[in-house]
Amino acid sequence: MRETQDSKLKTKNRVALLTLVVVAVAGCGYQFSGKGEGFPKDVRTVFIEPFANRSREVGLERDISSALKSEFHRQGQLVVVDRSERADAMLSGVVRTLDRHVVAVNRHAEALQYEAVLVVDITFRRRSPDEVLWQSRGMRLTDVYSASRGAVVTTSSEFRSGTLNPSDVRRFTDIQITETLSLDTKERLMEKFARELHGRLFERF
Repeated sequence: MRETQDSKLKTKNRVALLTLVVVAVAGCGYQFSGKGEGFPKDVRTVFIEPFANRSREVGLERDISSALKSEFHRQGQLVVVDRSERADAMLSGVVRTLDRHVVAVNRHAEALQYEAVLVVDITFRRRSPDEVLWQSRGMRLTDVYSASRGAVVTTSSEFRSGTLNPSDVRRFTDIQITETLSLDTKERLMEKFARELHGRLFERF
């Protein structure tokens, strides 16, 4: 009889512990479902409008749209459509800037590292009736890249995900290294932006 009671008590303790874990996880902002429970049930398709580009980077609006479409396709929570009249919701934005500035120099005041800063405004709205569902002003992402061969870390995940290989670092000039890493960083920022936007969009609900 005592063993049965002990067994029941242990079972209750396990259930209580599991409940606490679930509550704790939920309290940290994690969700087990693909969408937040408050996400509009009638929003199943999205049209990604051409972004306005106020930066000095030509074609940046196309890069962002492409990265967003790839991320939404990958996540599969909303279907991206190619015509606005087929969409339940519209995603639009303004690229305010993509700037680069020096963040590290050597003893001769020569640049060792640059930081790229991307700033974008985003609006997600229902198509009909026209209603803003979510908005973000000044969404900011940053990434750092090397400006000289001596500052390149070929074992880093950022370097490995780029287009250079270790042999390129040895034979390229500092200018070639910087230009190539700048392009790699821009592409990486586009991907980071798309992931961050998708995550924020669904966390909003």
